[in-house]
Amino acid sequence: MPTPLRTTVRRPLRTLLAALLPLLAALLVAAPTAAARTEAADAVPTATLTEVTDFGANPSNLRMYVYVPESVTANPAVLVAVHWCTGSGPDMYHGTEYDTLADQYGFIVLYPSVTRSSKCFDVSSPQALKRGGGSDPVGIKSMIDWVTDTYDADTGRIYATGISSGAMMTNVLLGDYPDVFAAGAAFSGVPFGCFATTDGSEWNSACAQGTVTRTAQQWGDIARAAYPGYTGPRPRMQLWHGTEDDVLRHPNFGEMIKQWTNVQGVSQTPAATDTPQANWTRTRYGGTGDRAPVEAISLQGVGHNLYSYGMATRVLTFFGLGSGGPAPQPQPGACKVTATTNAWSTGLTASVTITNTSATPVNGWRLGFTLPAGQTITNGWGATYTPASGAVTAASASYNAVLAPGASVSIGYQADHTGNSAAPGAFTLNGTACTAG
Repeated sequence: MPTPLRTTVRRPLRTLLAALLPLLAALLVAAPTAAARTEAADAVPTATLTEVTDFGANPSNLRMYVYVPESVTANPAVLVAVHWCTGSGPDMYHGTEYDTLADQYGFIVLYPSVTRSSKCFDVSSPQALKRGGGSDPVGIKSMIDWVTDTYDADTGRIYATGISSGAMMTNVLLGDYPDVFAAGAAFSGVPFGCFATTDGSEWNSACAQGTVTRTAQQWGDIARAAYPGYTGPRPRMQLWHGTEDDVLRHPNFGEMIKQWTNVQGVSQTPAATDTPQANWTRTRYGGTGDRAPVEAISLQGVGHNLYSYGMATRVLTFFGLGSGGPAPQPQPGACKVTATTNAWSTGLTASVTITNTSATPVNGWRLGFTLPAGQTITNGWGATYTPASGAVTAASASYNAVLAPGASVSIGYQADHTGNSAAPGAFTLNGTACTAG
């Protein structure tokens, strides 16, 4: 309890107590005691995905999963990781590496999980597109409040990221709660309010097809209308989109850039443009560094399922969720990959050799690469390949998971093609860009 302020005003003891008791009661009700916080934290085991119930207002019956690393820091940051349609919180946990990054950097990861039949987040109803209006955003905000109360989390370091439906929800969360989130990262999403409907439908075909276009000012006004009167700082946004996205088409990428540059009050003309990886175009708006107000990455020839291993490290770089500053960008030189193909009319086989050129062993590897447009993997050996097209991750088998310094492993796959039978041109190993050739 805070130390009482001294005063020279003298009052009768009874009068003073009468004034203080209501205040003390309000303080006790408003904030959980340290003992209550400790008990709640003890109920969540570390280093494992755990479901939490009774976390607060939850109008749409979401489920809450949380990952707390053993090395959780004092006043930790919180990352909300939002799943795709047909997915779940546990699917997001297993399909991304945010838990292992949490082990490294000490932040807490929240995994909201939809229970409605579609397993899609509500990003279309009037309730969802208004601060405190109800539906999924309210439940997610309750989860954040539970974590911040239980772990004394840093309310200045709350972040959101999501894939597909989760990317759309990331846009919605940053619009509804600009005072809560410091930044977001959306993989294959649409602008805040683009999916709006009034007939109870969860799907907006015009938006999905990329035919909803507005001016930057109009998009910005739609986002600002979610919290009328708010004049505080706005969260930064990182956007990812594939040019061949056939679910939420690529024009939505440009509309999101319009929206968030306007919300941030920065120019739509890039302050910097580069190619951090083959077939990627990265533009930064309002700044040139790793934490620009808006960062946008367009992946040439990649479809809707663009997320692959290693991208989460770039998300943390943008968020600044590293020890003592941003996590480092992946650097080349720790690995080398050679790939060749043998093609026929509509098919091909590919041979891939991975060499560990670093001075330390690799125990468990994931090779990331993007298949040329029109190629779909039908069979593979030496690794597990997911997904079958677009940005692919090849995960090691149990018998070849360890790569000693200087050691190599060969893997391969069979694929159909529609004319382009080339091998991938760029690779990452556990998030580190490899030398190709």
